Amino acid sequence: MPEDKIPPLEVSDLVKVYATHRGRRQLVTAVDGVSFTIGPGAAVGLVGASGSGKSTIAKIVTAAERPSSGHVTFGDQKVETLRRGGRREYHRRVQMVFQDPYAALNPLHTVEYAVMRPAQNFLGMSAHAARDRVHELLDIVGLTPSTQYAPKLPHQLSGGQHQRVVIARALACDPQLLIADEPVSMLDVSLRAGVLDLLAQLRHARGLSLLYITHDLLSARVVTDELLVLNKGRVVEAGPTAQVLRHPRDAYTKELLAAMPNPFAHAAAASGTT
Repeated sequence: MPEDKIPPLEVSDLVKVYATHRGRRQLVTAVDGVSFTIGPGAAVGLVGASGSGKSTIAKIVTAAERPSSGHVTFGDQKVETLRRGGRREYHRRVQMVFQDPYAALNPLHTVEYAVMRPAQNFLGMSAHAARDRVHELLDIVGLTPSTQYAPKLPHQLSGGQHQRVVIARALACDPQLLIADEPVSMLDVSLRAGVLDLLAQLRHARGLSLLYITHDLLSARVVTDELLVLNKGRVVEAGPTAQVLRHPRDAYTKELLAAMPNPFAHAAAASGTT
């Protein structure tokens, strides 16, 4: 898909406040004034620990929830104002890859059925055309030969294969933006690199835009151009991915990096930087 055909996603001064009722009514601000843009074919990462607000942002971007204030704009459309028909088209253009691949697939349906349904529902494909698309997409996500995987049920797949099917299903309706919410956090370490490489390849080969959500700064390095680091609902640091990883400025970003193996630590020490 040509990148000039993909509209930008703009998140402007987004705020989300929840009311709690533990004893007495209290207001909790989950997202506080977050703004960013994902241009055509670009990849932006939202990084933060649990409770930082990143998954709340994903829910708002996918129109699963409405913001308390601020806007999400895709092209010339304000997402929070979309009606039924407009929301359906938006969901065709913006697809989600979920954290838990095991829960994302119906255990009673075959791989073929899972990938066929979006193509039929959103694109109006005939059963024959949708089956052809299933095999094309299974080949694209590395489940080959596709004839071997199409008739399988989810319990017959490994964790990595599960997530590849979920990605194939997301691609079935020809989206323009993928939102990947912790897509490798539930996979074995040995499988994570393969799925991350697949997302990176798909982005470049198909011209997709990508919003990548994770608690892991280093996994974001594989698939993103820019990073936003979230802490308690606020952006505490933002910039090109390599810059944020090599030269973090905010103390919270440094804490996140210190909590995991850092491939840049040796180079930084050798150059005398911190």
